[in-house]
Amino acid sequence: MTALHALTAGELLAGYRAGRFSPLEVAQAVVAQVERWEPHIHATWGFDAQAVLAQARDSVARWQRGEAAGALDGVPVTLKENIATRGVPVPLGSAATELVPATEDAPPAARLREAGAVLLAKTTMPDFGMLSSGLSSFHALSRNPWALDKGPGGSSAGAAAAAAAGCGPLHLGTDIGGSIRLPAGWCGVVGFKPSGGRVPIKPPYLGRVAGPITRTVADAALLMATLSRPDWRDATSLPPQQIDWQAIEADPAAVVRGLKIGLLMDPGWGLPLDAEVAAAVRAAARRFEAAGSVVEAMPAFTTREMADGIDLFWRVRSWLDISALPPERRAKVLPFIRDWAAAGETCTAAQLFHGYSQFAALRDAAVAACQPFDFVISPVAPVSAFPAEWASPTNDPERAMEHIAFTLPCNMSEQPAISVPCSHTEGGLPIGLQVIGRRHDDLGVLRLARAWEQLRPPLRPWPTPP
Repeated sequence: MTALHALTAGELLAGYRAGRFSPLEVAQAVVAQVERWEPHIHATWGFDAQAVLAQARDSVARWQRGEAAGALDGVPVTLKENIATRGVPVPLGSAATELVPATEDAPPAARLREAGAVLLAKTTMPDFGMLSSGLSSFHALSRNPWALDKGPGGSSAGAAAAAAAGCGPLHLGTDIGGSIRLPAGWCGVVGFKPSGGRVPIKPPYLGRVAGPITRTVADAALLMATLSRPDWRDATSLPPQQIDWQAIEADPAAVVRGLKIGLLMDPGWGLPLDAEVAAAVRAAARRFEAAGSVVEAMPAFTTREMADGIDLFWRVRSWLDISALPPERRAKVLPFIRDWAAAGETCTAAQLFHGYSQFAALRDAAVAACQPFDFVISPVAPVSAFPAEWASPTNDPERAMEHIAFTLPCNMSEQPAISVPCSHTEGGLPIGLQVIGRRHDDLGVLRLARAWEQLRPPLRPWPTPP
């Protein structure tokens, strides 16, 4: 039998119902796996093994009484550390943050607690979530389980690394420009960015979403059933919908046949596409064609003006936040972030307004470009995983966003998008495939991603601890 720590959430729940094993046995196995991996990947923060086991014992008692608390009772889950849980500080990945305990659970944490999930740990992130890297001034350097000299990506760095390492089945990240999908692609796991507003979140922000990072599409769908429940605290959230999140299993040929799929290989700006990544995505397109889809090359629809405008706006926002800190705390911010944000100091009002206008320009361009297609597929990132010590694939604060051209548009357009494992490089590094749907077609994206899991060639075995 598969080791308990590596079972999917669906398998764990079936095992609990059948009495084959208990939440406590699973928690003990997952705790042991975290302890095996953590000295090497530094994916977690606030990990308390005894508190985890105490939650698991409570879950055992509920199952024995026939009173499971909810849909995830006894299933281990991690949360990115910027998702508040009451009584725990929210460092935001930065040594500059004052460690004040949160007074309440953020909406995603509240839903998980209500569902009976075992809150395993928080997971690491870079300073203020503004890097696609595991580099942080607060956390130890996070690393990629597939190759410890590589980073996991970010900003949901620890979540993706923990998923790849088999530290439980369910992990929760956030995404404002690719922060779920990029690390999922580089760590060879599933990372789902739901439609904007589908998962209530606090604090809300333009383009920001919370979503699952898992090893399987089925587990991502299972987690969405809990995360998408309403919460009045997010005034930007969508009205509640009755979505059958489990309706993703079907004959893959039936799912794929007749679809019109756009193939996006040139986003219009950013880093050149690596040859191995391009080959893997084109091979995926051919498999969709062989299964009955019509795949059509899609022209670039984003521009350098859009990218630079959004980059400048974010620099100004970060510069304002950093400059408001007392000097002694400001000095603790990661130097790369300080250097990147410095351009915000000299930005004029006209430049700022123009930068902000590019959010809408990118949104409209993405929606219009995707409209002729049922779905769009693309690379997740133009390159494979990069050195762990680097802040980004360029490691240059003046070119900090060059790798997010494939992922950023869906945050602005509020379209659902998923990173699902595609293949590996010759050197064994994962390559992700991005599947993009029309606005609010979250279930459709999950169904097509599940079909891809069944159509793709076999993947390499999961990494094991050194």
